[in-house]
Amino acid sequence: MNIVLVVLICVDVLLRYFFNSTEKWIIELEWHIFAAIFLIGASYTFKNDKHVRVDLFYQNFSVQKKAWVNILGNILFLIPWCLVVIYSSYKYGMVSLSYLEGSPDPNGLPARYIIKFIITIGFTLLLFQAIIDSIEKIKGLKRKVWNG
Repeated sequence: MNIVLVVLICVDVLLRYFFNSTEKWIIELEWHIFAAIFLIGASYTFKNDKHVRVDLFYQNFSVQKKAWVNILGNILFLIPWCLVVIYSSYKYGMVSLSYLEGSPDPNGLPARYIIKFIITIGFTLLLFQAIIDSIEKIKGLKRKVWNG
């Protein structure tokens, strides 16, 4: 999907700077693809522990303390926030779908509800990953307690 976005941006730049022209649907598709990459990529980033975090104290914590911080952060913050966004974005997408919302701009994309449902999909994936991460951390803590 990243390659598609790069090609699309290159086409847009060529049209704009060499032909003094651009298409509204190209610009909208660029931000739709970027949003999809970001939303779908959030769970992948979380899975691989590559998300942004303030490591003032965390980096010096023991493995057990890091596990507890992650479990509590997931349960108290990430999982509830995902549930709120999933609920809200699903309703948002359904309203958009109910009247087949398209771009308000002439020559814009006809199906704006698709990107609204991508929000729901992205946060659902993030929710699943947060649950999996919490279970893995709890299992790790149990192994540590039982084994040593």
